[in-house]
Amino acid sequence: MSNLRTDSMRWIYITGLGGCIAIMGLILALAPFSTPDMFVPDQGVHWYYWKLQHPDFWSRFSAWSLYALHQLGLWSVIAWAQAKRPGYTAALHPVNIAALTLNLVFVLLHIGQTKFFYDGLAQDTHVMSSQFSVIFMLVFILLMENSRRGLFFGLKLNFLNGPGGFLRKYHGYYFSWAIVYTFWFHPIEDTLGHLLGTFYTLMLLMQGSLFFTRAHRNRYWTLLLEAFVVLHGAMVAYLSIQGEMWPMFLFGFLAIFVITQIHGIGLGNRTRWLLAIGYIAAVVAHYWGKGSEWIEVLRIPGAEYALVFICAGVIWLLLMLARRLKPPRPDTSPR
Repeated sequence: MSNLRTDSMRWIYITGLGGCIAIMGLILALAPFSTPDMFVPDQGVHWYYWKLQHPDFWSRFSAWSLYALHQLGLWSVIAWAQAKRPGYTAALHPVNIAALTLNLVFVLLHIGQTKFFYDGLAQDTHVMSSQFSVIFMLVFILLMENSRRGLFFGLKLNFLNGPGGFLRKYHGYYFSWAIVYTFWFHPIEDTLGHLLGTFYTLMLLMQGSLFFTRAHRNRYWTLLLEAFVVLHGAMVAYLSIQGEMWPMFLFGFLAIFVITQIHGIGLGNRTRWLLAIGYIAAVVAHYWGKGSEWIEVLRIPGAEYALVFICAGVIWLLLMLARRLKPPRPDTSPR
């Protein structure tokens, strides 16, 4: 039985990742999607370059309407899954097949929409909206996983269990929004940064379609998805015009990997110590002789861990308010 479960999960990962790679091949085959004359010159760090300088009704309508259909469709499938609550199994449920099919259809539609109309949601929204949607997703994962792997070097903070439990139950709605919104925020492009981001998003869409399966909860798979941001964040920063910020992203996200994420996959103390020492050595080697520049390494982990406690506090207050506003149960005891 154990071998059958392992084979089923392996089949899911091989097929799913194979599909992601095939989609990336399709994107490369259809490239290029744009020419430089389509864009306004780069305006700086808070400017999103990849949007038309002359948008029209159809470029906006195609992006927003397809995004809305994708988002509402996925939320409906999640609600269906929560109503059915089929139980965690190694094989796919019909609701998983529905989610995977829905995502595949809209991924292909987005590729076609970019080819014909180009613009994503970036034309009408701020670049930080996409970034913060993903940041909060990563923060919520830290909060949810505290009860399993702890927050700091395996230390579990029990007072976070209430907010974490709430997120474990309802995170699918927010996570699906963050992923689908980010997917439609960007047009499909063949730059290295876009390709990495698109592949990452495809893996997240795959993960978001596997609810109520053991593949969805596989700790090695979820660690890969969580830690992929190290590569993507550092690479995008390196490729940007202000490319000197890549060490902050690389070492900042790696700090979270060493402090929190590696403590959920059963590594021994010696291995974890070696990884921590290796990380510190890499930081020292890179920033040696650069004065106080090393402080930038603290920005990303500092912000994420602070947001964990802020979000936990907000969720706790909302849960307390919901309990107070909940009408009392009628007294059915015999008189």
